[in-house]
Amino acid sequence: MQTLDRSPQPDSLDNTLPGDRLLEIAGKVFQSRLMTGTGKYRSFEQMQQSIIASGCDIVTVAVRRVQTNAPGHEGLAEAIDWQKVWMLPNTAGCKTAEDAVRVARLGREMAKLLGQEDNNFVKLEVIPDTKYLLPDPIGTLEAAEQLVEEGFAVLPYINADPLLAKRLEDVGCVTVMPLGSPIGSGQGIKNAANIGIIIENAKVPVVIDAGIGTPSEAAAAMELGADALLINTAIAQSANAPAMARAFRLAAEAGRVAAMSGRIPIKAYASASSPLTGTVN
Repeated sequence: MQTLDRSPQPDSLDNTLPGDRLLEIAGKVFQSRLMTGTGKYRSFEQMQQSIIASGCDIVTVAVRRVQTNAPGHEGLAEAIDWQKVWMLPNTAGCKTAEDAVRVARLGREMAKLLGQEDNNFVKLEVIPDTKYLLPDPIGTLEAAEQLVEEGFAVLPYINADPLLAKRLEDVGCVTVMPLGSPIGSGQGIKNAANIGIIIENAKVPVVIDAGIGTPSEAAAAMELGADALLINTAIAQSANAPAMARAFRLAAEAGRVAAMSGRIPIKAYASASSPLTGTVN
């Protein structure tokens, strides 16, 4: 297993509690449980500052937008130091399984050209729906099967469907990435019950992806037992992206520590904090 080297953040929390361990995906170990994206930033400078402030080890890149030099993506691949962060190529913009497989292959070659020779990761997105951007479960499963056969470490973006999550795990996906709510909506976690079932049954890391709008929602997602988060719009479109990235880093760490610490049970009635015996009359 390989661990990415990262200098400790000045206000980073100690999230390695007894019984906990670092995030591991496809045999690679990561210190951060927060992943970030590269889209929607107002400038490359803000993106660069936000990646550093987030403390993330994994950054996702839309392969098609980089390949075509789409607005806001010109020179993006060269704007990031890929010796310090792990690239997660994604198949954003693909509407069919066939298209997603083709773009995943391009992404793997792009990672190699940028110095990550052993990078077979791909964030799989198959999204024919242009209004709500909801992933196609059938196309995602078809593409995942093909990509696993080709040696990819597949991280599929899905609806919070426990049965689909299990099928994807069974075909060899290295994570499952259920959405909290529609991409970029900032609605937070709208399907906590299904996500809880996915987390309960999964034997691979569960990464909550899409819809989270605030650090408090990120902490709540981690408190559900998620292994990691992928946050893009909530950071990139905030008024102060680097500061928001730092807030999300702290929230992800706090949520993980809370999940590992064991919350108190919910009670119907009050329970005094101070003892009721031995008091002065």
